[in-house]
Amino acid sequence: MTTIKSNASTEVPGRDEIAAAFRGIQEEICTRIETADGAGKFTREAWEHKGGGGGLTRIMRNGDVLEKAGVNFSGVEGTLTEEMAAGIGAEVSPFFATGVSIVMHPHSPHVPIIHMNIRYFETTGGTYWFGGGIDLTPHYVNPAQARFFHEKVKAVCDRFDPAYYPRFKQWADDYFFIPHRGETRGVGGIFYDRLVADETHTKPDLLAFCLAVGRLFHDVYTELIRENRHLPFTENEKKWQLIRRGRYVEFNLVYDRGTRFGLFGNGRTESILMSLPALASWEYDHTPAPGSPEADTLAMLRKGRDWTAGQK
Repeated sequence: MTTIKSNASTEVPGRDEIAAAFRGIQEEICTRIETADGAGKFTREAWEHKGGGGGLTRIMRNGDVLEKAGVNFSGVEGTLTEEMAAGIGAEVSPFFATGVSIVMHPHSPHVPIIHMNIRYFETTGGTYWFGGGIDLTPHYVNPAQARFFHEKVKAVCDRFDPAYYPRFKQWADDYFFIPHRGETRGVGGIFYDRLVADETHTKPDLLAFCLAVGRLFHDVYTELIRENRHLPFTENEKKWQLIRRGRYVEFNLVYDRGTRFGLFGNGRTESILMSLPALASWEYDHTPAPGSPEADTLAMLRKGRDWTAGQK
């Protein structure tokens, strides 16, 4: 396997250094997204965790582009229960977890939902890993914009390891899938978990990769905002957006491991559920008309699509 080395420091980062770097990513993203939105501002709410540590939740409501956006930082301590430890494959011991989690829900059905997460976990028993990902959920799939997104994600992955993108893209296809609907949540992206240092990737390399994914977020999303924010939309398109938001809620509450870990680990409920939209809807047995833009979007929500090749 060929690995492209990063410019990461050779010093092994500790938990405090990693948490500080993640806090910096949160600040960068909030500043850039406020500029892109043009009107909305992020509030700041610091909080403490029951087991130790805490976090900073940043929420934007009713901006010019974004109806609801959350950028959450956490750095928390606790003790894994046997159930939690079994669920994540770790030993029962005290743990530390830090990360940045982002979800943005726009007003317009032509601006996509986007999610990004970078995280680090360690136990006092010596177990540690990095995880994260970024994925795009358009209400209406624009193949050219899906390709733009995936090409940007692939370029970041290739800087660190050419094997990352195909491996993590497949992981995202499998992870961001709604089994009871038989469809992917959106056009995917990358998802990775349990990355640890090995013969080709040092711990500083892995931290640098996570930070690069974090910085990719605002680069791609500000461009997608610019391209779509002024497109007109109809009442029917807004109705479709609310239905697609309902699918987003279904995935997050039923399948998302971060949501489940946070809730079962006595995390802060408001910060954990910040990913949910302000409004969503469920229409009984809704089926788009054949040949409609809505039906075209559903037909593209399938695993294994090679977006970088412009597959139709």
